[in-house]
Parts: sequence; structure tokens; C-alpha cells
Amino acid sequence: QVQLVESGGGLVQAGGSLRLACTASGSVFRIKTMNWYRQAPGNQRELVATITPGGTTNYADFVKGRFTVSRDNAKKTMYLQMNSLKPEDTAVYSCNSASGDYDWGQGTQVTVSS
Repeated sequence: QVQLVESGGGLVQAGGSLRLACTASGSVFRIKTMNWYRQAPGNQRELVATITPGGTTNYADFVKGRFTVSRDNAKKTMYLQMNSLKPEDTAVYSCNSASGDYDWGQGTQVTVSS
């Protein structure tokens, strides 16, 4: 069973930075388009960023210019570098393949104080 483990969240002041990681078990990670998502309390889960196996990226408008997604296929890990964080970025961040193949992990909490 493929598993996803997110890490790197924490408490940071507005304007600060965090780097999240999403590590997958199994051998198919390298061929999967992967997504970062987030969900704030009372809100639906929303798509944050996408990266294809070849490294093509796409971002939600609300993070463009601030967040950068990358991946290391050898390590079966995807990253999300988050800069210029805002209080409205506070959420649980999680990852999955674009086709939703994996069971959801627990996510990692990001809290941005004003």
C-alpha cells in the first residue's frame, strides 16, 4: 500500500518561510503528476500546486510568485517552498497524486501569525 508522509509545517510569522516535504513509498512516484493541497478549518480542500514527472509546474493564483513546488524522484519526495507567508495561508497542507491514487496522509499544519 502506497503511503504519503507530509512534514515541515510549523508556526511562522507573516512574511516568513517554510519548506514542506511529501514523501511517498512505492516505486511509481516518479511517473506521477503530484499535487499539493491545503484545507483551512471550515473550508473545502483546495489545490495549491502541481508538478508533472518532468518538472512542469502550475500554481493556484493565490500562491503564484510566493510558493515553489519541486520534486526529487530519486528520493520519492516532493517539496513546497513557501515564502512571504500570509495569515490566510494557515491550513493543513497535504499531498496526493493528481489522479488521487494514494491514501491521504495526515498532512502538516502550517500556522502563520500576523
